[in-house]
Amino acid sequence: MSIATCFSSPSFSPLHKSISIPKISTTFPLHLRISSFSTTNTTTTLRYRQPSPFLTFSALPGGNGGDINNSDGGGGNDDNGKGNGGGGGSGGEDAGDKNRKEAMVVLAEAGRSMESLPKDLLAAIQSGRIPGSVIERFLGLEKSGFMRWLMQFGGFKERLLADDLFLAKVAMECGVGIFTKTAAEYERRRENFFKELEIVFADVVMAIIADFMLVYLPAPTVSLRPPLAVNAGAISKFFYSCPDNAFQVALPGTSYSLLQRLGAVMRNGAKLFAVGTTSSLVGTAVTNVLINARKAVDKSSGAEVENVPILSTSVAYGVYMAVSSNLRYQVLAGVIEQRILEPLLHQHKLMLSAICFAIRTGNTFLGSLLWVDYARLVGIQKAHEEENTALE
Repeated sequence: MSIATCFSSPSFSPLHKSISIPKISTTFPLHLRISSFSTTNTTTTLRYRQPSPFLTFSALPGGNGGDINNSDGGGGNDDNGKGNGGGGGSGGEDAGDKNRKEAMVVLAEAGRSMESLPKDLLAAIQSGRIPGSVIERFLGLEKSGFMRWLMQFGGFKERLLADDLFLAKVAMECGVGIFTKTAAEYERRRENFFKELEIVFADVVMAIIADFMLVYLPAPTVSLRPPLAVNAGAISKFFYSCPDNAFQVALPGTSYSLLQRLGAVMRNGAKLFAVGTTSSLVGTAVTNVLINARKAVDKSSGAEVENVPILSTSVAYGVYMAVSSNLRYQVLAGVIEQRILEPLLHQHKLMLSAICFAIRTGNTFLGSLLWVDYARLVGIQKAHEEENTALE
C-alpha cells in the first residue's frame, strides 16, 4: 500500500476517485489548495483549524480510516484493559492519529514498508499506540544482528524499545553482583566471614540468580502485547492493563490510573516472590551439598557448620524480593533513570551509562546489607558470636 499520498503537497489532482476531508475543530490555520485540471481551472481555498491533522485517503488496516469526527470523550481503559488517553473531546483519537502519522513519516524516510515490520509492531502502529520515536529506535536497533535476533523475543523487544540501554543495565547488574554481594557480606560479618562462608555462598548464589530478573521485570516497556480474549476475567484484564513499571512514563495517547500503577507493584511483587523463592531453593540446596561434603572431609567442622534451612530461607527470600527489591528497583528504573537521568543526559549516553552503573552498584550493595539484617531479624541466620554464646 502506498503511503506517499498521506504526505504529498497540498495540491491534489481530481483524478483520485474520492477525497475525504474530515471536519476539523479549532487550533491553528491550515490552507488546502485543491486545483482542478479541467478546461476551466478552479481553485478552492479551505480554511480550518486542527492540531496536527492526519488526512488519510486510504484507511489503515485496523485503524479508523483517519476519521477524526468522532467526538467521544472519556479515557481510562479500552475493552482489552489497555490504558488510553483521557480527557474530553477527541483528544485520545487525536493522539492516535498523531502517532500513526509520525510512525508513517519515519517509515517513509527510512524507505521501509509496513509489511516489512513484525506483526506486533505493525498492529501497534495501526492502532495508534506508539509514536514515531519508537519506530526510529526499532530501526536503529535492527541494524545490529544480535539486537535483531534478540528482538524476536517479545519481552526483550518491549524493553529495548523503551530503553536502548536495557542490555547495558543487565550487564551492569550481573557484572557487579558477585563483587558487591560478597563485599556487603564481609561488611556485616567481618571476622566471622570465613566461619560463615557457606551462608555467604548461599546469599551470593541467590543474588546472582535473581539479579537478571530484578532488572528485567521492573523495566519500563513499550507494550506490544496482543489483546486479551473477549471472555477473559475482570482480574486478568485489570492486571493486563497495568504497566510493567509503576512509575514509567506513559506514551502519547496512553495513560495509567493510580490503581493500575499500584497493580503493577502487586503484580511484579508476586513474580519476584516466585523468583526469589525458586532461586533460594537452588542456592541453599547447593550450599547444603557443600556443607555436607566439608563435614565428610573435615570431621572437626561438623559441630561448627550446620545445614542452611531450605524452606524457611527460601520463603523469607521470596518475601524480601517481593517487598524490598521490588520497590527499590521500581523506583530506580521508573523514577531515577527514566524520569530524571534520561531526560537530562539522553544525548550523552556514555555519561548516562556511567551514572546508571554507579547508582545500580550502590543499590545492589544496599540490598545485600538489608538482606543480612532482614535474615537475622526473622531468625533464619544467626551471627556466629550469638551461636558461641548459646553453646557456652
